[in-house]
Amino acid sequence: MAEIYPTDRASLERDCDIQYFIATGPGGQHRNKVETGVRLTHRPTGIVVTATERRSQRANREAAFERMAARLDDLQKVVEPRIPTRPSAGSRERRLEGKRRTGERKRARRLSLSDE
Repeated sequence: MAEIYPTDRASLERDCDIQYFIATGPGGQHRNKVETGVRLTHRPTGIVVTATERRSQRANREAAFERMAARLDDLQKVVEPRIPTRPSAGSRERRLEGKRRTGERKRARRLSLSDE
């Protein structure tokens, strides 16, 4: 059983290391001189997410926490094992009948080409 990691904001703030860095890209002097990029590292799992889209550090921090919660939810999703199924006898027969018809059509085409 996989370990369950809480995804509420208080738990994420407690379990994550926050780093701020200067984000690159358009946005002018404010973006190029101020540390608006946010990088979150979830200590228990080692998952790292970053947010650099906005010019505001607060907006990037909110986006990073939302991404971290989504990543942890994906990590903890239980995957149902696939139950292998066999095709029914009727569906197998229908498929083979279709293949026979296709083969006959191709044979007829080949014979008509060789007659010319």
